[in-house]
Amino acid sequence: MNEVAAAIADPVRREILLMLRDRALSAGQIADRFAISRPAVSRHLRVLREAGLVSDVADGRRRVYALVTAPLDELTGWLDRLTRPSGWQHHLDALETEVYRTRRERTSAPPLEETA
Repeated sequence: MNEVAAAIADPVRREILLMLRDRALSAGQIADRFAISRPAVSRHLRVLREAGLVSDVADGRRRVYALVTAPLDELTGWLDRLTRPSGWQHHLDALETEVYRTRRERTSAPPLEETA
């Protein structure tokens, strides 16, 4: 998970992943979309490949890259646990809902008549 998180920490690499979301692209097609050198794009692709986020295939003299989303599953699960309410928060939210419901019922109920 750490390698995946480190790989997507860079904005250029995140943009490359978005580019590959729709279709596989050659290294040249990817490099053409950036204002950085081809060797720099190649280094970014290597980091993504080593993290398992892209796969590459030789097609003649060029390399074609495709997105691999499986390594993101562990990171997504961790982020989900981080952003979901904790057990206590869930119970406190339920208690708050119950308190407000009880208050509403008390204010909307007709007053009880006293018998003497």
